[in-house]
Amino acid sequence: MTNIEFNSMVIQHANSLKLYAKNFTRDQDDANDLVQDTLLKAVTYFGNFKEGTNLKGWLYTIMKNTFINNYRRIVKTNSFITKEEEITSANLFVSATKNEGENKFIMEDINKALTNLADEYYIPFSMYFEGYKYHEISDHLNIPIGTVKTRIHVARKAMKKTLVAYK
Repeated sequence: MTNIEFNSMVIQHANSLKLYAKNFTRDQDDANDLVQDTLLKAVTYFGNFKEGTNLKGWLYTIMKNTFINNYRRIVKTNSFITKEEEITSANLFVSATKNEGENKFIMEDINKALTNLADEYYIPFSMYFEGYKYHEISDHLNIPIGTVKTRIHVARKAMKKTLVAYK
């Protein structure tokens, strides 16, 4: 089987993958992201697929594992992040007064990095940072949702490159 034949077979299962993803995420945007990740992994690991294997089952397994790995990553990240309610006011006071000067320099660097972004990247990035969903940004700017995701990705990469000292 050629790569092109495989890709067309994978695309034929996209609608059933969307329904399956919706069962996991309960959110259309997250489901679309999960489908996109699944299709990307399927195409990337085309060499691991053996002819005669149930393609739909293979794709479902990729999706399930991707969702589980993402969920575990989120849980692990949230376990390291201390919530505001968990910090005592005494600790908050020490934390806020101890790093005031350092925080000022960090914020100046972040603001400088943000102002260096072109408007086409800055606007979608700042809207996403403020909590807007991809489709809301897309509607507001009247651009395709894929373009929104790309611009946010490019802005993140530019910010990481500029703020590499804080890595």
